[in-house]
Amino acid sequence: MAGLLLAAGRGSRLGTPKALVEYAGERLVDRGVRLLDEGGCHPVVVVLGAATVQVRGAVTVRNPGWASGMGSSLRVGLAALPEEAESVVVALVDQPLIRAGAVRALIGSGAGLAVATYGGRRRNPVLIGREHFAGVAELAEGDVGARAYVRAHPELVTEVPCDGHGDPADIDTPEDLHLLEAE
Repeated sequence: MAGLLLAAGRGSRLGTPKALVEYAGERLVDRGVRLLDEGGCHPVVVVLGAATVQVRGAVTVRNPGWASGMGSSLRVGLAALPEEAESVVVALVDQPLIRAGAVRALIGSGAGLAVATYGGRRRNPVLIGREHFAGVAELAEGDVGARAYVRAHPELVTEVPCDGHGDPADIDTPEDLHLLEAE
């Protein structure tokens, strides 16, 4: 089970690339790698773009088309996974409150395509089996990652309740970051 952290964006509304942002004394990119690692993913691949950073415990790849959106980063990340990776858990760098239990729950589902839910709503992370890589990559476009494929194939999707395994709140603006820091 591999892990894939999408961390290529510019963070235009935040004013800085999200990979570089610190929350609770840790860069978001390092926190995301730790999430996937502690959840049972090996190796962990991080897709970078707007910022180039050293990341311990992960393989980094650069998305030259990062400005086109998350879809291109997902395609680059899927292509960078080792052939022996039968599945991947995909997480986003801007969701620092998700805990490793969510990743373990996805892996434990045994599903080939699984989506974490919080309060009954589909969010991240997402587990994608290798048999779905090509289909996911084909529909990943602009700021849409795996969502288009998941919506196109509802009969294949296993929803995995992850309530109690963190909060999927994301950091998009300085206000979002201040609110999380205040809690």
